Amino acid sequence: MKVNFGKILILALLGLLIISPIFATGAKDTGAGNTTVIKVGLVGERNDQWDHIVTMLAKDGITVQLVKFGDYTLPNQALADGEIDLNAFQHYAFLNNQIKDKGYKLSPIGDTIIAPLGLYSVKIKSLGELKNGDKIAIPNDPTNGGRSLKVLETAGLIKVDPKAGYVPEVADIIENRLNIQFIQVEASQTAGLLPDVAAAIINGGHATDHGLVPARDSIYLETQGTGSDNPYVNIIAARTAEKDNPLYKKVVDAYHSAEVRKIIETVFNGIYMPAWK
Repeated sequence: MKVNFGKILILALLGLLIISPIFATGAKDTGAGNTTVIKVGLVGERNDQWDHIVTMLAKDGITVQLVKFGDYTLPNQALADGEIDLNAFQHYAFLNNQIKDKGYKLSPIGDTIIAPLGLYSVKIKSLGELKNGDKIAIPNDPTNGGRSLKVLETAGLIKVDPKAGYVPEVADIIENRLNIQFIQVEASQTAGLLPDVAAAIINGGHATDHGLVPARDSIYLETQGTGSDNPYVNIIAARTAEKDNPLYKKVVDAYHSAEVRKIIETVFNGIYMPAWK
């Protein structure tokens, strides 16, 4: 019997193509020196800590590509669509709201930073100098306003109804020992009211816009305490199906290094602070 070896070879190759598994999701091996590429979505230009992480993981054969977006609505869609592998631009509250509204199957895999609210004043230098009936300016939008009240509660100035959760309103205050009066204005205007009030809650960005350095000039700065479940802690997020990917764990571990902590604490002057324990 005459054997057609050419035909056998073609059939064998077709068989290999049919049974070979194909992996299309997750971090990609480029095939060049076994280097793995992980694409991380970010928003904004100040990413000193991520630049360091890129260098750290390159030593382990992991190439971290920083993909920068100009709009906060884009990185979660890109992650859900598989265009990037991780993103790091949002806090828990934002992610949870996006999951609720968009149905994204995304999960946090590690805490990163908190952009703390600060209490500032040009009239007093400490919380102990606040007097009965003093005025404090706070943002008037529900998210920042509620967060401001929680910061003042942590500072020991007021107590709010626990049932209000992390978005209390002034009406939810159940104890106000100094009878503080709250002046509610748009967040960007709180710094401008400093001459007219005893103190004001100002976020990091607006503080620096007015020449204030959070770590130096605030009389009280929001912190991430041990055991806290603060929903305004920023995170690294992954697709839920890939949240246990060991390569992504290496990214989180690199972020949680002592070197990255030092970069955040020294470079950003309190605008951002490390939020992992």
